[in-house]
Amino acid sequence: RERERERERGGLREAMTQVEKPVGGANNGEKRMVTRPKGPKYYPGEDAVARKQTVAVAPNAPKLRASLKPGTVVVLLASRFRGRRVVFLKQLDSGTILVTGPYAINGVPLRRIDPAYVIATKTKVDISAVDVSKFDDAYFKKAAAKKSAGGKKSEAAFVEAEGEAKPKKPLPDSFKADQKAVDASLVKALKGDPLLKCYLKAKFSLTKGQAPHEMIF
Repeated sequence: RERERERERGGLREAMTQVEKPVGGANNGEKRMVTRPKGPKYYPGEDAVARKQTVAVAPNAPKLRASLKPGTVVVLLASRFRGRRVVFLKQLDSGTILVTGPYAINGVPLRRIDPAYVIATKTKVDISAVDVSKFDDAYFKKAAAKKSAGGKKSEAAFVEAEGEAKPKKPLPDSFKADQKAVDASLVKALKGDPLLKCYLKAKFSLTKGQAPHEMIF
């Protein structure tokens, strides 16, 4: 009786571990018993979470504040020109804004700045005659520093960096010409209001007892 049961168990085990597969060829018996592939010995305690497929979305420029309109006079809160009043020209694709003094009035050239670091005022300048179509992020991009074949600074470049300060590279003539063209249009728009020109020349500052959050710019 026990032997019969053991045979039955062995047959069940064999049926569970083997599966019948058809075999091609006239002399191969047409079918064959093949061992099933064994499953993993251990199983994870938790079900594996399938990763969700993400779709790459092109980043858009951040929304500009309602108080920032082309021609608005803004106060810079950062960079070496902080405290200067400049004219906002347009927003670039990166989200930064293009501003200028103009350079002929207060020495602030064409430059990009984060809109979070400016205070918009209620004063506006007519910039309809100013052409800023050519200015974008690529216009202000600096040339990448040259590196050696291994991707590291060469010994000569390292010694040069540790030595005396490098002389400033002169601005290209094209940049100077563009600055003069923008300045000419802005200065022409400011000719009818001499007080506005003095307003742009003056540097913004706070004295004792003044609270900027209570001011109306």
